[in-house]
Amino acid sequence: MASSGAINSIEHAVMGPTKYSLATRLPLSSGLSIPQIHLGVYLMSGREAGQAVKWALASGYQAVDSAQMYRNEAESGKAIREFLEDKSLNTQGLRREDIFFTSKLASNSDYTRARSAIKKSVETCGLGYIDLFLLHSPYGGKTARLASWKAVEDAVKDGEVRIGGVSNFGVKHLEELIASKPDMLPAVNQIEVHPFNTRTSITDFCQKNGIVVEAYAPLARAMRMQHPAIVKLSNKYQCTPAQLMVRWSLQHGFIPLPKSVSKERIEANGKIDFFEITKPDMETMDGLDEYLVTDWDPVDTD
Repeated sequence: MASSGAINSIEHAVMGPTKYSLATRLPLSSGLSIPQIHLGVYLMSGREAGQAVKWALASGYQAVDSAQMYRNEAESGKAIREFLEDKSLNTQGLRREDIFFTSKLASNSDYTRARSAIKKSVETCGLGYIDLFLLHSPYGGKTARLASWKAVEDAVKDGEVRIGGVSNFGVKHLEELIASKPDMLPAVNQIEVHPFNTRTSITDFCQKNGIVVEAYAPLARAMRMQHPAIVKLSNKYQCTPAQLMVRWSLQHGFIPLPKSVSKERIEANGKIDFFEITKPDMETMDGLDEYLVTDWDPVDTD
């Protein structure tokens, strides 16, 4: 079943700029900025995450997306620290503040437990602070969601976290949070978005309310790499299917989080500055929407 408005979703695309790089950043409502491509480390062992993070940083990535549930915060943070200290890898002389690290709350609960869990993540990653901390899902009900969000707000106020956001929130969850008149609105909503699941209603709402959309599973977990339309357009632009799908996210104004444990694919997924998808081809890709969910789908939970 295609999501509502998928065929015409190009109308809400942010077309440009023509050039993107791993250093490209988007401004946030908080006044801070966020890199527009992140390495995702979901379903990676600690060892795999540590290696992938070093390969990504060495090839120019400046952002890593982890979570408490991934059980690789410690290894990801250690890899970032070791990269920064290794001049043979860190040839640009990057500092901690140049690298953007994200983690997420495993489960919503009461304020005290959520606040304690955030502190634990900061300690576990060993980076001094976390750049972006998200509520991983809307599960737990309204009371738990709002109490956990208050914990994120206070973590930002206390300097443990720089930016707060949410993940897997549907429109009703975002409306609920906005209606609660929080001290701080979420800067980001991280949801599964790719040409085969465009989630137009959620992305439209976010973009109208100044919430940046982060697209996880932007490659649809390789489930549609051989789709005829993807193959045809990849050949046209002389790029890989993964590069095509990352570029699609960028041209919509999203922040894609491509994941790979392969050095070559990590590097290739970040090289998307040599082509631009035309408006008709963006429309073609938007039209592929089939509401393909590759993992979980909490956006309609109560």
